[in-house]
Amino acid sequence: QLAEANAAEQASQMEMDPELEARASLTAGIVTAVVSSFINGLTFVLQKKGILRSRHRGMSQMIIGQIGNFFAYNMAPAVIVTPLGALGVLFGAVLASWILEERLNIVGKLGCVLCCCGSVLLIVHAPKAEATSILELEERLLDPVFATYLLFVLLLLLTLIVWVAPAHGHTNIMVYITICSLFGNFTVPSSKGLGLLAPEALGGGSSSSRALTLFLFLLMILTVSVLSQFFFINKALQHFSSNIFEAIYYVMFTSCVILSSALLFKECTTLTVSDGLTMLCALTTVCVGVVLLRISQEVWKEKEDQKKTE
Repeated sequence: QLAEANAAEQASQMEMDPELEARASLTAGIVTAVVSSFINGLTFVLQKKGILRSRHRGMSQMIIGQIGNFFAYNMAPAVIVTPLGALGVLFGAVLASWILEERLNIVGKLGCVLCCCGSVLLIVHAPKAEATSILELEERLLDPVFATYLLFVLLLLLTLIVWVAPAHGHTNIMVYITICSLFGNFTVPSSKGLGLLAPEALGGGSSSSRALTLFLFLLMILTVSVLSQFFFINKALQHFSSNIFEAIYYVMFTSCVILSSALLFKECTTLTVSDGLTMLCALTTVCVGVVLLRISQEVWKEKEDQKKTE
């Protein structure tokens, strides 16, 4: 009987270990995403303050933040990591009001509260991060639904870049926002895929050559998508306000990333109906908070510009 009891206890511990590992990975991903958002928000404020006058220093800070996001995407579902990027806007606004003495009006404060409340709800009701094998990743990349979606995105990007952007990009803010957001369909899934493939591709296992080929393919896609996003974001900021651009871009980019990740990694399949509805409401709350926060900053900026001209 004692032996049977010990065996039952060991079996229960083995069943609990994967669950504990999943929780630890989710927690680590959330913490990494929050820290990365803080770094991104701090970088923006320091650049405006003039502390990071050199572009290279500012870019190095942004690279650190993006590396943090890369690890976060591989430890937690994209459906929670991507919306937490709103905390970068929140941290930036709070630090700007303290360091740059930018006034945060009642609308901006309401936006901060909404960002915090929505982020907490997302964390509480987040789906569990499920491990995916290399074979499953290959099968999901070739899934007809996901392949059809990517083909549609590529055709839409080609149309926008070749025909629409040259004619209307400098007058319609949605052109560059749509282009940058659509590239997010490739950025985040590639990041998660690279994190999954790295141990096998660089470890020299039996299937390392096959994994290495797929690893390099995803790395190329990630590089092209990130550089393309930076290029079109810079073009957009030459014609439009950064506050308005970032508010709309955040909403569209988050929506595209969650959709592509849901199709590829099936992250939302483990959610109950109540958790799914709660996360949808939380995401909407965060998006509204970001928009309100950016609008309040834009209003403050316009008032300051009017004072300088008077």
